[in-house]
Amino acid sequence: MSTRTPSAVAPAGPEGPVPRRVRPPRWLDLRLVFGVLLVLGSVLIGARVVSAADATVPVWSATGDLAAGTVLAADDLVAAQVRLDDAAGGYLATTTDPVGQVLGRAVGGGELLPRSALYPASEDVQLALPVQAGYAPPALARGQLVDVYAVADPAAGATDVSGDVDLVVGGATVQAVTGRGDGVLSTSATTIQVVVGVPAEDVPAVLAAVGGRALVVVVRDGVDTGRTAGPATPTVPAGTPTTPPAGPTG
Repeated sequence: MSTRTPSAVAPAGPEGPVPRRVRPPRWLDLRLVFGVLLVLGSVLIGARVVSAADATVPVWSATGDLAAGTVLAADDLVAAQVRLDDAAGGYLATTTDPVGQVLGRAVGGGELLPRSALYPASEDVQLALPVQAGYAPPALARGQLVDVYAVADPAAGATDVSGDVDLVVGGATVQAVTGRGDGVLSTSATTIQVVVGVPAEDVPAVLAAVGGRALVVVVRDGVDTGRTAGPATPTVPAGTPTTPPAGPTG
C-alpha cells in the first residue's frame, strides 16, 4: 500500500503596502499663513519708514527782510517744503493766503512765517512821498524801516532855506518804491515815490511838516526783530531843529 506524502504548504509572503487616499492640498496651512503675514508686515513697516522720512509740509517763507507793519504782498513770500513735526501748527501753511495781512513783528529773509506774526488788515493809510533819487539809498526797497527828514533845498522849490532839518516820519515801513530809473540816463534829479504806512490822523501833520521841502530817506540797519507793529513815530513840527541825517547819496 502506497502512502501519499502531503505537499508542503508554501509560507505566506510579506503583506504589501496598504494604499492610502491622497489628500488635496490645504490652503489654510499654518506655514503659508505665517509667510503671507510676514510679507505684509514687512511691506507696511517699509512704507511707514519711507513716509516718515518724507513727512514735510508746505509753509510760507519770507523772500527778504520785512519790517513790522509791512502789508504782505504775493512777492513777499515763497512756498517752502520743511519738516516741522509737532511744530507745524505754529506756521502758516500755503493753503492760507496771507496777502493783505500785516506783520506784527519783523521777519527775516528765509524765515518761516509764524501765525503769531500776522495781524488783520492795517488801519494805516499808504502815503506817497516824492523823494529825489539822490536823497534815498540806492538799495531802498519794500519792507525796510525808514526815517524821513525834510531839508531845505531851494532847487526843490522850498521857501524855507534856514537849514533846519525836521523829522517828518519816524520808524515807518516802506510799502513800495516806484519811479526809480535803472538806466544810464537816470540822474539824481529823478523823483521817486516812497510809499510808507502812517496812521490816517497823522497825514495832515506829515504834509504840514514837509512844507514843500526836499525829503531825505534814512534806512535803519536791518530789521528790528524785537519791534512790533505800531504807529510811526509822531512827526516833529516844522521849524524844530533836529540832528541832521547823513547827506544825500550821489
